[in-house]
Amino acid sequence: MRFLFLSLLFCLMSSLLFAQDEAIKRLRIESTRVIPNKDPNDTTHKDWRKGGIYGINVSQGTLNNWAAGGENFSLSVNTQFSLYAFFKKGKQTWDNTFSMNLGYVNTTSIGGRKNDDRFDILSKYGHALGKKLSLSTLFNLRSQFFRGYSFTDTSKNFISTFLAPGYLLLSVGGDYKPDKNLSIFFSPVSARWIFVKDTALSNKGLYGVKKGESTALEFGGFASITYTKDFNKNVNYKGRLDLFSNYRHNPQNIDINMANSINAKISRKLAVNYTLDLIYDDDVRLFGKNKRSAGLQVKSLLGIGLLLKF
Repeated sequence: MRFLFLSLLFCLMSSLLFAQDEAIKRLRIESTRVIPNKDPNDTTHKDWRKGGIYGINVSQGTLNNWAAGGENFSLSVNTQFSLYAFFKKGKQTWDNTFSMNLGYVNTTSIGGRKNDDRFDILSKYGHALGKKLSLSTLFNLRSQFFRGYSFTDTSKNFISTFLAPGYLLLSVGGDYKPDKNLSIFFSPVSARWIFVKDTALSNKGLYGVKKGESTALEFGGFASITYTKDFNKNVNYKGRLDLFSNYRHNPQNIDINMANSINAKISRKLAVNYTLDLIYDDDVRLFGKNKRSAGLQVKSLLGIGLLLKF
């Protein structure tokens, strides 16, 4: 009986040692196995790149019995919101962007008014003709959301609202991209519609439409230059310059629309933001002593606030 027990124990130990030895051999084989390279025909990469930013800057001040003088109360709120969706597959590209800026200021002396109000939608589809040049079509719509006024010491004048004015541009041309940061779109033939969808404003014949009409069609040459630059992981710049020459009326007076934005992060969610916009439109004659002259429109905003990227 004792001999039988020892024999069974010996067989069990032998089996365990053999199994352990086989396991060690398998581990050695697995550790030296060469992993094959990815199949070059596997194209499971992303065709779309999407994202955006949202920022808000708020400042408030209060004075009471302040000998140096100033506004007893002031409040300023400015927001920026932008989205992008870029598609690229083979020779086809499709770039889409949407940007919106809203601002409001309120003080005891001038009351409440907007100090920023605009939106811009741009869509550009292209077919590559080479490494840096594409044949492209471009769609652009820009306007504002709310009623706007020009102010004097004694009065305010209604001058704008949604799609009054509004600008819609359709263009076919070449898109030259010498590097990833720079895009130059140029077209000798473009169509631009001007909308003034407000009876009170259209009856004044503002923004290039005839009195009593709500739209005007222009044909001309168009160019758009876009440049983006990440100086480092915390500071980035984006600029866009649009140029349009109306062949039908004063083609030498080129309309200019330039937008610049610099964001500098000071923490994970806080950033300094500076925007500078320059606009010259020969049909916008609201300036000068008699308020009937064209002029360079300049808007500059600096703020510190929340900035989120997604």
